[in-house]
Amino acid sequence: MHFGSLIAALGSFLQARAQRGQWLVRIEDIDPPREVAGAADRILATLEHYGLHWDGQVVYQSQRHDAYRATLDWLQQQGLSYYCTCTRSRIQQIGGLYDGHCRDLQLGAHAAAIRLRQSAPVYAFDDRLQGRLQADPALALEDFIIRRRDGLFAYNLAVVVDDHFQGVNEIVRGADLIEPTVRQIALYHQLQAPVPRYVHLPLALGEHGLKLSKQNHAPPLPTGDPRPLLVAALKFLHQPLPENWQDLDLPLLLRFAIAHWRLENVPRRQAITLDENTTAFSKEPW
Repeated sequence: MHFGSLIAALGSFLQARAQRGQWLVRIEDIDPPREVAGAADRILATLEHYGLHWDGQVVYQSQRHDAYRATLDWLQQQGLSYYCTCTRSRIQQIGGLYDGHCRDLQLGAHAAAIRLRQSAPVYAFDDRLQGRLQADPALALEDFIIRRRDGLFAYNLAVVVDDHFQGVNEIVRGADLIEPTVRQIALYHQLQAPVPRYVHLPLALGEHGLKLSKQNHAPPLPTGDPRPLLVAALKFLHQPLPENWQDLDLPLLLRFAIAHWRLENVPRRQAITLDENTTAFSKEPW
């Protein structure tokens, strides 16, 4: 976890706790080639170190394959999916969005991905923070992949199946996930499942305007006193702070943050450069 991860985790934690809801944690480990050994345990340990304790059991997507396969089978039986052998290079050559080439070819499963037959496109959705968000119509209409040709389950399929399984009624996450939201809502409709509410928090950008991420070498959260970084995250989210936060222990600081959480205070910008928001980031080692 890095500072951007902390913002998303803290914002979702406070939103759930302020509404007296449950805060659920899920490990999305469905892409073994990209997984780092021990990463899941480190993530959970970091959340606990920062006082962000979840409700119920942690769900691991690597243990949910039967549910994903059952969903794929149901979609196939309903005529809502089909096999596709188009390569990534072909799709790039036609502009980057899939054109439905394999839709009616009735291909077999060998070396093929599975795509959702898009029959309920979503062109816009309401975000509790960002307001009404419009999608690129071509993206909304695209038959997107729900199982990759290498047999791995696609992110959009797994999160929708698991959100429904866990009874999630509100999703709070970073603004980098706004684009796939219309696909996920469309899949909810196809599966005849209730659609949760959405809150997309602003992203923290580094000094070069890049999103804080593992790929951009964002430094991991330190294991020392968690309070300075939590205060920095609260400032980023424009939340009130107790004047004497240095005198409060971690549980009291979080209790104050829950009691004074105001979603309407969070900036509606989808990305914020750290040094333009507060000087705390350059003063605190993170």
